[in-house]
Amino acid sequence: MNEHSTDYGRIIVGTRDQVFEKAVALAITEHAAKKSRNFTWAFTGGSTPQDWYRWVASTKALPAGMLANTHFTVSDERHVLLDSDQSNFGNAERLMLEPLGVPVEHRHPWMVAYQPLAAAEAYRRTMMILAGPGKGYDVCFLGMGDDAHTASFFSGSPLLKDDGNLPFAAVEVPGKGWRLTITPAGLRACGLIVVTALGAGKAEALRRVLHDPFDPLKVPAQILQTCADRVVWLVDEAAASRI
Repeated sequence: MNEHSTDYGRIIVGTRDQVFEKAVALAITEHAAKKSRNFTWAFTGGSTPQDWYRWVASTKALPAGMLANTHFTVSDERHVLLDSDQSNFGNAERLMLEPLGVPVEHRHPWMVAYQPLAAAEAYRRTMMILAGPGKGYDVCFLGMGDDAHTASFFSGSPLLKDDGNLPFAAVEVPGKGWRLTITPAGLRACGLIVVTALGAGKAEALRRVLHDPFDPLKVPAQILQTCADRVVWLVDEAAASRI
């Protein structure tokens, strides 16, 4: 695997399986360093995470000792019921958490049965209990879309202008409905942040993040510059072809 240092964090380039293995290794290392009774790990949505869930479940890549005190959630979520195939947490649960036998009390979805603003507030209170006041996730997984969005920060998102210094929020995305998401302030309160981007479709977005003038309102994933010392990008050769 090759590694590059950038203003937006470390970029590690490898094959798909190397990226999957490295994602697990980074989280295991962070867990060992934390030595906490409650370790919080947030996943994300998209096709690559779903492939990773299947890989983790089939290879049993997460050690039992880590599963025993890790609390699993997602860094952003669509405002849909968990049984929807559009639910980020629902997919994580069906494809990985259930096959690995993760206890229900260690699974923490966003409260999508509530109205969006109430759901975000209820989730904030839950995470404050699990992680502690002013804390984000110990490990936060993110993806990046072909349009350079990450979490639920799309171009022009009001959260990129002002998140009220709250770690979690509900935001209505034009044409996409309500989203529940970690905020820029929440990202800055996290421990390790891992961004996975695979395939040629991500190459232009990654180039924009690294080389366009800094303007998160146009290139939302550039918001990661504000916490770059804790960000690791895991990408394959195709995604890295324009960096």
